[in-house]
Amino acid sequence: MYNFGYLYLSWRKGFGHPRYIVGVIKIKKSGTTFSYIEHVVEEAKREGFTPYTEFPDIGKIYSENVIDIFSQRLIKTDRSDISNFLNFWKIPASKADDKIFLMAHTQAWLPTDNFEILAEYNPSRHLCFVTDIAGLSTTKVPSNNVTVGDQISFKKNPLPQDRYAVEVYKGPNLLGYIKKIHNRVFYKNGSENLKITITATEKNGVLKRLFVKVSA
Repeated sequence: MYNFGYLYLSWRKGFGHPRYIVGVIKIKKSGTTFSYIEHVVEEAKREGFTPYTEFPDIGKIYSENVIDIFSQRLIKTDRSDISNFLNFWKIPASKADDKIFLMAHTQAWLPTDNFEILAEYNPSRHLCFVTDIAGLSTTKVPSNNVTVGDQISFKKNPLPQDRYAVEVYKGPNLLGYIKKIHNRVFYKNGSENLKITITATEKNGVLKRLFVKVSA
């Protein structure tokens, strides 16, 4: 039904800080559940993490209104600029009202907190999703080094803090990393055919944000 498996709840203290994968949303025919990954939550607490307001109990498996609660993070589809929003995230019009698809493909960002919803994609024939590159505050890439439309390369480089780490390069220059959970698709069968294309940038002398399309 979808080109992804579980959805994961990510949290970080702010830009430049590490992401913690604090919870998992499991979508099954029998129903959708949400639960925290307790050992990660304990680590995140040292950075100031507090539980999601509607899911306060770290040890509980939630099965009521999970999609309804998380879908409150989605942009309203009756907005006048909705077509621009859907185009930015490469979302087909047929999926514009699919809450689960929208959560996965837009990361369900809100300007009022530091949570994201990240999908674990599968390298299917028609895979296409947009993600933002992590690590730019460290690599400090000059803004004129990349252009929208550039194809960039990737290199799998497992790290102690993330065994699915994937570096991305423009020529010989390291740009940053595919963000956690999204990077897992590069470790699955068929990933050698994946392409990464720059779709948008936010610049201020150096790259502040870099969005790319990952496609099969």
